[in-house]
Amino acid sequence: MVEKTEQGRDGSTRPDAQMNASEVEAWFVREVLPLEAILMRYLRHNWRGQSDIEDLRQEIYVRVCEAAFRQLPDAAKPFVFTTARNLLITRARAGHVIPIEMVGDLDALGVAIDTPGPDRSAIAREELRRLQAALDRLPARARQAVILKKIDGLTRREIAARMGITEATVSEHLAAGMSALAGILYGEPADLGHKP
Repeated sequence: MVEKTEQGRDGSTRPDAQMNASEVEAWFVREVLPLEAILMRYLRHNWRGQSDIEDLRQEIYVRVCEAAFRQLPDAAKPFVFTTARNLLITRARAGHVIPIEMVGDLDALGVAIDTPGPDRSAIAREELRRLQAALDRLPARARQAVILKKIDGLTRREIAARMGITEATVSEHLAAGMSALAGILYGEPADLGHKP
């Protein structure tokens, strides 16, 4: 009988690699995939870049499968989570990321705290006063529509229901209000629809 050999990803040859691939695939589906929910929870809890979570999961799966081709682990769960932990450590080191829990004192990081200084606070307060004064100059219905949309975050349908008008009228009030606000705040002439 001739033994089948097949070339692996690393260029080495393995006897009966197709059978091993089937075994690894069956093991992966049976033992590793059911752990996905807790693996994702673990990654979300331990990695601050939420946009990287899916990529991390895939890289963990690749590492787990590559190791399983060499030898199936006795217990899948500890193996998967050890792999995940090692990957997170490697990524943190590569990105020179220091988890905040590792530093007891922020001063030890030598990083300035990003709190606004008194000048930025004064400028922000002045901008809020200007915005409030501009809102006060709008016609009552336009002001109400703008506040409900831009400050309260309501949809046009919700604004229409609250104000007792149609969505088309809400759109008109919003357009007029925003145009008038731009004129007041940025010096462009705007028709406010009433005399101040």
